Amino acid sequence: MDEKLLARLRERYADAGGDVVHNERFREVADLLYTEPGNRAKPYSGIPTLLDAPVADLDDPEDGGSLDVALLGAPMDLGVTNRPGARFGPRALRAMERVGPYNHVLDVVPLVSLRCGDIGDVPFRSRYDLEQSIDDIEAFLRRVVAGGALPLTVGGDHSITHPILKAVGAARPVGLIHIDAHCDTQGPFDGSKFHHGAPFRNAVLDGVLDPQRTVQIGIRGSAEFAWEFSYDAGMTVIHAEDVARRGLDDVIGTSRSVLGPGPVYVSVDVDGIDPAYTPGTGTPEVGGLTPLEVQTILRGLADHEIVGGDVVEVAPQYDATTNTAHVGAQMLFEILSMMAFGRPAGT
Repeated sequence: MDEKLLARLRERYADAGGDVVHNERFREVADLLYTEPGNRAKPYSGIPTLLDAPVADLDDPEDGGSLDVALLGAPMDLGVTNRPGARFGPRALRAMERVGPYNHVLDVVPLVSLRCGDIGDVPFRSRYDLEQSIDDIEAFLRRVVAGGALPLTVGGDHSITHPILKAVGAARPVGLIHIDAHCDTQGPFDGSKFHHGAPFRNAVLDGVLDPQRTVQIGIRGSAEFAWEFSYDAGMTVIHAEDVARRGLDDVIGTSRSVLGPGPVYVSVDVDGIDPAYTPGTGTPEVGGLTPLEVQTILRGLADHEIVGGDVVEVAPQYDATTNTAHVGAQMLFEILSMMAFGRPAGT
């Protein structure tokens, strides 16, 4: 044992509390976690919010009008084709504790680098009308975007992403990082084009999503016949088995080339991850990505201009262990970290 080292460590740490942190970067994390000297905030108490962001009021100019990122829920699952229940996704993710606040890979503390707030849920006029609900999402998200905030949304089923993209991509089409088991570019069926298997087809046809700057990762399962639009439109489709065969570095490199410069939206469907990790979803597909693989891909693309994102299809009633909600909340944190990457604290 190095006696000089031991003496130095004793002098510095023997009588210091856990809130005494010397590293400047770690100090930012400690300041979030310690509410007063010697006492850490309790993760199981207080009002639950998305990623423990402070509650914010979109209608308050000094509150909602000052946000860099607005976290919100879209509790609507009228567009599902299989198991319903994703309307409870926002509530489930708000209940998740111990996610963040530090992303050690990207070296960011997003709640420090960004002014973030949980602005609540999209106010839906009807629990029955899918098309009206799609309109409600677009109207609310246009308010968020007009106020200068980047939206980070929890669904709900994947049909919510189409109206979000109409708001985010209104000024110029955006590129897309899309993690999913399904391409979600199917045409109308059963009398509706607004189902959760169609948001990206609809967004391209509305001129708000650039298909040639779109990469879809983790695709697999029996619905391959439904994704002709993805190939015809020039989207880059990377199947789950190709991720394993090619390796993550190659997938990240290909994605970077596809996305190029310009605004990028991130959409994570939890069924893109294998149901061994995320069973609580409406259309599980065996043979998916691991949470670490998705984290690695997102972190590898963090230096793009991220203008919004969502995590969708968490259906907690099929999630006996809360694994799905926990993974979903972590992916929400990864997207928020992408938004903060490269930004000095408080800018």
